Amino acid sequence: MTPFVLATLLAMAMPQDTTPDRWDSLANFLEQSIAAKAFPGAVVAVGRHDTVLFERGFGALTYAGGPPPDAHTIYDLASLTKVVGLTTVVMMLVEERRLDLDAPVTRYVPAFTAGGDSITIRMLLTHSSGLPAWLPLFREVHSRQEMFARVNATPLEAPPGTRMVYSDLGAILLTEAVEHITGQRLDRLLSRRVFRPLGMHDTRFNPPASLRPRIAPTENDPWRGRVLVGEVHDENASVMDGVSGHAGLFSTAADLVVFAQMLLRHGRAGAPPHGRTGRPLLDSATIAEFTRVQNPALSSRALGWDTPSQGSSAGGELSPSAFGHTGFTGTSIWIDPAQDLFVILLTNRVHPTRQNEQILKVRPVVADLAARAARR
Repeated sequence: MTPFVLATLLAMAMPQDTTPDRWDSLANFLEQSIAAKAFPGAVVAVGRHDTVLFERGFGALTYAGGPPPDAHTIYDLASLTKVVGLTTVVMMLVEERRLDLDAPVTRYVPAFTAGGDSITIRMLLTHSSGLPAWLPLFREVHSRQEMFARVNATPLEAPPGTRMVYSDLGAILLTEAVEHITGQRLDRLLSRRVFRPLGMHDTRFNPPASLRPRIAPTENDPWRGRVLVGEVHDENASVMDGVSGHAGLFSTAADLVVFAQMLLRHGRAGAPPHGRTGRPLLDSATIAEFTRVQNPALSSRALGWDTPSQGSSAGGELSPSAFGHTGFTGTSIWIDPAQDLFVILLTNRVHPTRQNEQILKVRPVVADLAARAARR
């Protein structure tokens, strides 16, 4: 039995009423995971709509040591970009009736020829468009416009609406649709409409060099020949100037707490400095629609978001109304309105190599231990 497996079993079996502090089991498990080299460091934040119950950093930014990460350490969010960024602005456009979920993608991206008029915006959000999951397009294209053109011409792998295949290409296509509708590049749009209004000052694409000391490094990337620090890990996003709806956002646990609490408050931001007062950022009905399972016979997917399923990163303690997402670099967020709970885990598990996949076993245990502790 490996040290990691042993640590997992011990954490799951630990009696919850024998620890002097209700968060000890979670803290101990993360320390054990670091000792087993699941990742060099991690930050976890657990809370409710109006409070943070537990927030702590563990380990270090690299295996060479150094200070522990904290709530203001900046991580490459990877696919959390899809929900924190892309899905949020799609929700806004739907509320404004500028985007119709059941309209064909070609209404907004006429150059999309692969699926004709048979693929809808809803299919892109539920990963049921029939587009491939991923292709190494970064080896063939060299700009955002070339990437959009290449995705627009990519043949489908399945008839639309017949299966769920988690697709970065679908998110890239949805990015193009959003930019056509708004006339703005995604980074500027999100900064203006989401991050600045919420006071998420450390959430952005392409963080400047001045923030480098706070940024967790990701992979020693064989394609680029260097350790990436503040440079998007995802290769396809890299050739898109680091700006895409499928990957590219960097953020902190502190900022993601603000975002999670906004969703638990039915779209309302907190008081300044964490957001502006006034009209809610999102309507509660829109949040409810985007976070419910769309086609249970096909998958657990909501619109952009995922929901708990057997063996998922949600673990077994969250309610069926929970919604969340994961990121390839080692990030995850789960929000449970029924329990008024959020669980945020940020790691750089791809440092120094993406071959380390222990995070797959860590995430559900973290969610379970956090939910149990929050109930005590």
